Amino acid sequence: MNRRLGNAGSEPQLELPEPAPRTRPGPRRPPMLGLDRRKPDPGNTRLMVTATLFAAAFLAIGARLTFVSLVHGEDEPRLASARQASQLEGGRADILDRNGELLATTIWSASLYANPKLVIDPADAAERLSRVLPDLDRDRLIRRLTADRSFVWIRRKLTPRQQYEINRLGVPGLEFIREQRRVYPHAGLAAHVLGYTNVDNRGIAGIENSFDDILRGYPEPLRLSIDIRVQHVVHDELAAAVADFRALGGCAVVLDVDSGEIIALVSLPDFDPDAPAMAEAQSRFNRATLGIYELGSIFKLFTVAMALDSGTVGLDDGYDATRPLRIARFTITDFHAKSRWLTVPEILMYSSNIGAAKMARDVGGSRQRAYLERLGMLRRASIELPEVGGPMFPVRWREINTVTIGYGHGIAVSPLHVALAAAALVNGGILYPPTLLEQDRLAVGPGERVLKAETSDQMRNLMRLVVERGTGRKARVAGYRIGGKTGTAEKLGAAGRYQSDVRLSSFVAAFPIDRPRYALFVMVDEPKGNEASHGYATGGWVAAPVVARVIARMAPLVGILPVQPGRPAPKGDPLITAQLRGG
Repeated sequence: MNRRLGNAGSEPQLELPEPAPRTRPGPRRPPMLGLDRRKPDPGNTRLMVTATLFAAAFLAIGARLTFVSLVHGEDEPRLASARQASQLEGGRADILDRNGELLATTIWSASLYANPKLVIDPADAAERLSRVLPDLDRDRLIRRLTADRSFVWIRRKLTPRQQYEINRLGVPGLEFIREQRRVYPHAGLAAHVLGYTNVDNRGIAGIENSFDDILRGYPEPLRLSIDIRVQHVVHDELAAAVADFRALGGCAVVLDVDSGEIIALVSLPDFDPDAPAMAEAQSRFNRATLGIYELGSIFKLFTVAMALDSGTVGLDDGYDATRPLRIARFTITDFHAKSRWLTVPEILMYSSNIGAAKMARDVGGSRQRAYLERLGMLRRASIELPEVGGPMFPVRWREINTVTIGYGHGIAVSPLHVALAAAALVNGGILYPPTLLEQDRLAVGPGERVLKAETSDQMRNLMRLVVERGTGRKARVAGYRIGGKTGTAEKLGAAGRYQSDVRLSSFVAAFPIDRPRYALFVMVDEPKGNEASHGYATGGWVAAPVVARVIARMAPLVGILPVQPGRPAPKGDPLITAQLRGG
């Protein structure tokens, strides 16, 4: 039998003779390919099995990595899901002021994590990291770097400088991951309006919280009604007053009387929204919308307005303020008593508690409550913030409540409530809902009529009288006609008694008072008299000057020019005009 040597189909082929049998084993020849294709090669089989095992192992590892990345939320760096991917591409939407100035935006930043299994010397690593991030707890950091895990967070949202310094340390086992970080270019200037986000870019407070879904899913910027220029002016002047009078804090609101748009909203002390965890609880408290206060004599405005609007009194009417008023066991007195009969304009000019109390009693409790309800004083303000306080008022509206509420005690509201109601007093009697979103002036709703237009005209004249000749004279600004009202209220102590030396000082204003565009409210919490105020800490000495300085700086920014010298004043009620002239 002959065998052929060669590849199938090759030419020529050689035929070899069958080797003769050997009587003893001889040397083996090397295997020759192509001699017998019916027997599989054991080497190829082992190679295929090994490759299959390696492929299965890699698939298992890949599946495990995918599972860990997607499922383990806070403990592992995550792969972006479809929702997260869209956020990473577009980011959280910007927030702008009414003029397009950037108030909040999102940038990329590095976050630091560690694999403790790769950290060679945890104590040394902790020591080095503490030099770059001195606020880290070294002992806690060592515990994290020695944990039996493969991933621990060290610090989220680093600055570029911090990332650079950590990279220079050269510590094995430390890695970075890119994340988005919310930043606020104006720092704490509008902190209580904007709020802030957490490390995962979720809104926690303010506008960031109220519009969280929209900001995360809408690519266009959110434009607010705030004018950051006016916000800066208000913040600057209020902070100066708080410092000058060594007060606990303060707040201020500026709003458009014909739309309800809030142009500025400040609460002090404030905080840096870039680092909210560093702020104390009182700094995060929004006094302008969440704070509820008895604001005192400012309420005389509303008492006079409801008395005029209901026909209870006329401008030429008055009340006897010769002696204190006694009701049950309470005695009502005036701070600067005139001890004579006072006309309705004089009750506001001199801020008479006695006159306002008697006027409120004539209006009556049920009608008083109805007017306050219409002015929005007995419900939460419907503003786009989660931090909104509800007013406090009597459940049973007795005569003593009617009388004390008449001059601003026995009812507690937010500063925003007062600013909104004051806007309705001067804009023709229309109450507009407050808003922090820029409005299309042609699309602003009709609002709710709460007073007669005639009553609003009368209130504008009375408020101007207070500034020109009454307790609000320190709110006067050369070239501008301003109207307003002072407020000074004693605060309740721990025993439930009013403290004569602990007070809230406030002022509400509108300008230009002959054709108002803006209403302003300023409050300073627990001011202390100083040399410049001759020891006084009332609304006329503390808050009225703040309003004057704000208007002087704000008016040119919003395009309100001063009145030209010699221009006649607008026509008003003859009685008030005579009083303004000194008659």
